[in-house]
Amino acid sequence: MQKNSAIKSFFIEIGELTYFAGRFFKEVFSRPFEFKELLRQCYSIGNRSILLVGVTGFIIGLVLTLQTRPTLQEFGAESWMPSMVSISIIREIGPVIIALTFAGRIASGIGAELGSMRVTEQIDAMEVSGTNPFKFLVVTRILAATIMLPILVIFGDAIALYGSYIIENAKGDVSFVLYFNKVFKALEFSDLIPATIKTFFFGFAIALVGCFKGYNCKKGTVGVGKAANSAVVYASMLLFILDFIAVFITDIFFEI
Repeated sequence: MQKNSAIKSFFIEIGELTYFAGRFFKEVFSRPFEFKELLRQCYSIGNRSILLVGVTGFIIGLVLTLQTRPTLQEFGAESWMPSMVSISIIREIGPVIIALTFAGRIASGIGAELGSMRVTEQIDAMEVSGTNPFKFLVVTRILAATIMLPILVIFGDAIALYGSYIIENAKGDVSFVLYFNKVFKALEFSDLIPATIKTFFFGFAIALVGCFKGYNCKKGTVGVGKAANSAVVYASMLLFILDFIAVFITDIFFEI
């Protein structure tokens, strides 16, 4: 019975999340457009995440190069290091890891923020006053995250490549110009475009889950903590599913 109840509640939540996403697409094209709030959310989300993304990207570049260089040295293939690191970071490692750190920072924050507004009846007060809280609180946050995550991923990838260059310069005395010439020579549009496009979906999914959990928060202040925690868990799981779908579609498309 418990197993059936858990499965039933899982599918109910999936249905509610789908309805929530459908409501977003309905509201996003209707007036009035909250441009000021959208810009404020873009600044808030980007400003709150840029330091974390920069540090994460830098460590990715350092660790990947330090771990891979000894293996390539055994085969006398150190010259392949810039190509290998750049393709690995741009295609997969950078977008996924940065999106996960973004989910931990943003999904939990949105879930806790909207959850606290729900339990203190601020959202109910907005509805009574004639304001559309869904458009003002949810639509702006989802759009802001969808816009800002690709920018943050590009920034994080650049920092990661610079971190990799520092190790190569220290270990192999490789110049800045030579390193990045090899990087840009190895990369193609088939590496950049799919990796960038999927980050838009990552940002949308992270904010959608965070808003869904916070907006439908229940059970008082205890529910706020649960909303923030479950938002990170669900968003992270959804990221891996979306990444698998993106890689699968990309592989089929470029194979054809």
